[in-house]
Amino acid sequence: MNAATFSLLKPHVKDLGGFTVKRTLPGYPRKMVGPFIFFDHMGPASFAAGQGIDVRPHPHIGLATVTFLFEGALLHRDSLGSEQVILPGDVNWMTAGRGIAHSERTPAEMRVQEHGLHGIQIWVALPREYEAAEPSFQHVPIDDLPVFHEGDAMVRVIAGSLSGRGAPVRTFSPMFYAALRFQRDGRFELPPEYEERAVYAVDEELIIDGAPLPAHHMAVLESGRTAIIEGKYRSRAMLLGGKPVDGDRFIWWNFVASDKEAIAAAKARWREQGFGKVPGETEWIPLPDEPAAVPPRPEPMS
Repeated sequence: MNAATFSLLKPHVKDLGGFTVKRTLPGYPRKMVGPFIFFDHMGPASFAAGQGIDVRPHPHIGLATVTFLFEGALLHRDSLGSEQVILPGDVNWMTAGRGIAHSERTPAEMRVQEHGLHGIQIWVALPREYEAAEPSFQHVPIDDLPVFHEGDAMVRVIAGSLSGRGAPVRTFSPMFYAALRFQRDGRFELPPEYEERAVYAVDEELIIDGAPLPAHHMAVLESGRTAIIEGKYRSRAMLLGGKPVDGDRFIWWNFVASDKEAIAAAKARWREQGFGKVPGETEWIPLPDEPAAVPPRPEPMS
């Protein structure tokens, strides 16, 4: 067997009452890959009629969140007044910048029957010059995302640019984020156009440069060389990476920043409910270190 040309990140698995979340970033030995600082694989999960996901309003600073679904639907609401149902293959890119609050819930129309949910949520750390940018929200439907084929592999570019194809999402540093699916047993060559790159095996084992990448694990690739990714029929992968961020980042709860003072200020601001209200919402998640009538829980979704 070939020696691996990548470092392996194992997932931290959490069972939230039958709903499983697998987190590979931040991880060990890599906290980040390019600007990517958080990577959550949620599900697949099944919900009975009347049940669903209810992530109450919570805040973010210093990052952008990206939601990408394989199955199901989520209703996004935020303090800018955005309200958007995201469906499989669509992209919700929310730039927190100096601060935004949002919620994510299963749409009411889906709760009337049994339904599933399966997807990926990531955080992209913003460069220092954009950490305090005005918050914004972008929704891009599946048909507006570039798709290309290489043999029996299909690649959909979600954000940034890969192999000359760029997604219509405003990003803040050189990066790529893409969904790969094999139509048959096949291979895909990931070029070395970015300094840092990673591959996540969504549902089945993949082979990278002749070495196995187990399902639900992330391979952080060597720089400067093309990576050969092989997969079986209908197997999927997420491809991500880019230019490293300009310095280390601190993470506390839902806050990301290049200095701890910004996080302390965000904590005080959320405590005082200074992020703005999310229209249509009356609940909110308190700070994890604050006493509350409803105990806070780790939120699996951004």
